[in-house]
Amino acid sequence: MSTTLTIKDESIYSSFGDRYVFKLSLKTDRLTVRELIRARVESEVAEYNTRRSNKLYGLLQARETEQAQNNARPRKFQSLDWQEQFDKAVQAFQRNGFIILVDQQQVENLDTWIEVKPETEVTFLKLVALVGG
Repeated sequence: MSTTLTIKDESIYSSFGDRYVFKLSLKTDRLTVRELIRARVESEVAEYNTRRSNKLYGLLQARETEQAQNNARPRKFQSLDWQEQFDKAVQAFQRNGFIILVDQQQVENLDTWIEVKPETEVTFLKLVALVGG
């Protein structure tokens, strides 16, 4: 059974109302947080590689060498590998680079199961490290 999930991207440092909302098509109505991150990353990488843009968004990250050379923006298009991006996203989740809220409730474990209903909303909330800590 396939279903559609509403995803919101927010950050604690953005201005009021500054958020990105989109729909993510899933092949199931029950999945783990890890599977949710994977589905999202796969979708974002496929779109990025199809658009052939140099602008990264969502959970996508530049390679370390590109970050150092280009301030996190590649100068020319380079296709991304979904597995590499998935690994980075999982690491970011595990070190609290972002948190995930399912219907306003934080999920803290990659193996937590999510039941997707028509009204289910998932928020990816990007956190910012404090200066000096």
